[in-house]
Amino acid sequence: MENRLKIAVIGGGSSYTPELIEGIILNHAQLPVSEIWLVDIEAGKHKLEIVGNLAKRMVKKSGLPLDVHLTLNRREALDGASFVSTQMRVGLLEARIWDERIPLKFGVIGQETTGPGGMMKALRTIPVLLDICKDMEELCPSAWLLNFTNPAGMVTEAIHKYSSIKTIGLCNAPTGVYKWLSELFEVPAEQIYAEFVGLNHLHWVTQVSINGESKLEQLFYLREGYSAKNVPQSEWNADFIHGLGAIPSYYLKYYYLTKEMLEEQLTSSAKEGTRAEIVKRLEDELFELYKDPDLAEKPEQLAKRGGTYYSEAAVNLMKSLYNDTRDIQTLNVANGRTLDFLPADACIEVNCVVTKQGPIPLPVSRVPVSVKGLILAVKTYEQLAIEAAVHGDRSLALQALGHHPLIPSVNVADSLLKEMLEQNKAFLPRFFQS
Repeated sequence: MENRLKIAVIGGGSSYTPELIEGIILNHAQLPVSEIWLVDIEAGKHKLEIVGNLAKRMVKKSGLPLDVHLTLNRREALDGASFVSTQMRVGLLEARIWDERIPLKFGVIGQETTGPGGMMKALRTIPVLLDICKDMEELCPSAWLLNFTNPAGMVTEAIHKYSSIKTIGLCNAPTGVYKWLSELFEVPAEQIYAEFVGLNHLHWVTQVSINGESKLEQLFYLREGYSAKNVPQSEWNADFIHGLGAIPSYYLKYYYLTKEMLEEQLTSSAKEGTRAEIVKRLEDELFELYKDPDLAEKPEQLAKRGGTYYSEAAVNLMKSLYNDTRDIQTLNVANGRTLDFLPADACIEVNCVVTKQGPIPLPVSRVPVSVKGLILAVKTYEQLAIEAAVHGDRSLALQALGHHPLIPSVNVADSLLKEMLEQNKAFLPRFFQS
């Protein structure tokens, strides 16, 4: 591993790939990668070729001793890999459109990682990723699996429970928080410390300090908090945030402002389509740009895609694991005893010190009393959904959905589940075995 670093990217035909390639090129001195293997499936072959050729042009322009390989054979890509990064979407964007549209018919939030849409994504994704882990156990058992595939926390937890592969879940949201704070306070991100507490897409920032001085109080009354392209900006109730004593992730708008967010989704989906339909149009534009034989860098338009900073998080983590840097990053890891009200095997999103042996979660200074119930409720849903995905168990899937805080009634959960399973039949063979 020391001298020949091989990286396999599962879902290499993704529109995010140029950002990852850029990160690897910029950090080559600290992360001397010699081979990048971009892997996809037959349905993604066309995109793999377009984005793969752009990756090759970027590497050629850099002049680095780095080979880019494109393949539909994931075993070839995994063989001897040091790092495996996953950025795949089982069912492609079509499936995401169902995840967002079907819940809206039932008056429920339709979102790709939160609520019923997130559960369907987990049901489709977890068995496929566990299958990839089986190949890794054989072909690169000591590799690190860096999982970006959403819902990242649930997928990472499933791998921890059902595979021997070393895995860490990542999200771009914490990186985005640092960028936001850096811009707001006009200081480099290195001078800022933010403490994150919670789960993937369900975290709170409980500390913000610059050079040791707390800035949290100043953030409570901002009219516009940090948001992302895929989550509409609705104003927080400042008194509520002040009483909470923490800055909620923008995904918490689905829980704290359910009525407003649902109305916004219904209006925007009727007018311009769901977020997935908007993304599909953006992707088509991006791939047209990627085809340009003169393009040899990441185009600016990629920032509109909603997943910006993913590669920054991925490359930082690889660099830290490789060099044993012991810096602090916000990651999805096994709870252990960090949050005493959750099971030890629950996957949580917290600050960790990154060592060559892996991330060590830092103790959290404070968990607001008022958020513990929501964290536990969502984690209960997640753990039921993981078991449902692994075993193809409809009864567990109904328990998971029926206990999700965003579902108004068990009867709605039942009808919703039946329709969503039927729509996803091609990707859920375990649920349809006689």
